[in-house]
Amino acid sequence: MKKKLTLLTLSLLMAGWQVQAAPQAASAPRQASAPAASAPAAANPAATQPVTAVGLPEIKASAYAVYDAQSGQMLASHKLNEHIEPASLTKLMTAYLVFKALEEGKLKPDQTFTVSEQGWKVEGSRMFLDPKTPARVDDLLKGLIVQSGNDASITLAEAVAGSEAQFVQLMNAEAKRLGMKDTNFENSTGLPGAQHYTSVQDLITLSAAIIHDYPQYYPLYSIQSYSYNNITQPNRNLLLYRDPDVDGMKTGHTDSAGYNLVASSKRNGRRVISVVVGTESMQARAAESSKLLNWALQSYDTPKLYEAETAISQVKVYKGADNAVNVGFIDATYITVPHGQAAQLQPVLETVQPVLAPISKGQVLGTVKFMDAQNRVVAQKDVVALNDVAEAGFFGRLWDSIVLWFKSLFSGS
Repeated sequence: MKKKLTLLTLSLLMAGWQVQAAPQAASAPRQASAPAASAPAAANPAATQPVTAVGLPEIKASAYAVYDAQSGQMLASHKLNEHIEPASLTKLMTAYLVFKALEEGKLKPDQTFTVSEQGWKVEGSRMFLDPKTPARVDDLLKGLIVQSGNDASITLAEAVAGSEAQFVQLMNAEAKRLGMKDTNFENSTGLPGAQHYTSVQDLITLSAAIIHDYPQYYPLYSIQSYSYNNITQPNRNLLLYRDPDVDGMKTGHTDSAGYNLVASSKRNGRRVISVVVGTESMQARAAESSKLLNWALQSYDTPKLYEAETAISQVKVYKGADNAVNVGFIDATYITVPHGQAAQLQPVLETVQPVLAPISKGQVLGTVKFMDAQNRVVAQKDVVALNDVAEAGFFGRLWDSIVLWFKSLFSGS
């Protein structure tokens, strides 16, 4: 059985976002109607988007999305999960794995590598590596990210994994770990391949992971130009020159893919990520991305609901050393809503009953759904246990087993 609770303290938070719910105050929510059958208690936050796309402009792209990185909500999308050709957006994953190797100490920024024959002869964009001159990892990264060099991409792939083929295996394994369900890589560069594809959703997932997991390397994406081997090349992300709030991320283009762009903007502390694919030109991908970013930042607010590890309620625990557990959010929690509508939302806590010990801190115990005036779900967030609850002794477990048996008789479940 799933239990629904409308939280009085959450309603207070909706009226004034700086109020924090104390465990004792939040432990007495009023009862709401409970469904007869249990349903999944958690959902991917990125799958929930505001029910009204307020004034969304026409976006001239074959597929697109715009995403609030703080709340984890998709604000608008088109063909979100369809397979698309990423072109050089592939290099987002190449860079992610290089960042990982650097953090793990498998590579060092001042380490040098010489471009292989495969890397030197590769077609497409290059940083113009000299096969007679070893290049530092930090230079190769700039060549990869700023200049979109295919030679840099292959050289880094070989540095990390020994060969590009082995690196591709790492790329696909990492994509699976990150939850990129509609992605398969065949190379590190983004050159076309029959089974080389991704989706707009997966590009959002990967871009958000770069920003979250490797903030120390993210400033590389804001570099406007880079010189190597006496050749200066500009970053092809035109928004870096036009919008002071845009600080990344990556362009891509092939004849078959069209012009693609992942862009990220941070304004007043709020970060939004957009993806457009299949546009007609460099100018078009910049213009359509700008529409999405500005629309999201102007039409929606992302207030903070809770600081990290704030309890919003207590949930009854059976067969436990304690008879209740605090539930809330491990991380600071945000929600994205149409501008000016935050105070109108009503939060509802749903937990799958009964909750049985033992319980570990961080264990998902349900969701909070944020409902608008028409009783539509605007967003939902997992709620987790904020403390451990050990299993009770034999007689405690026996007593609760009897209680649950009687409850099942009267509930008809």
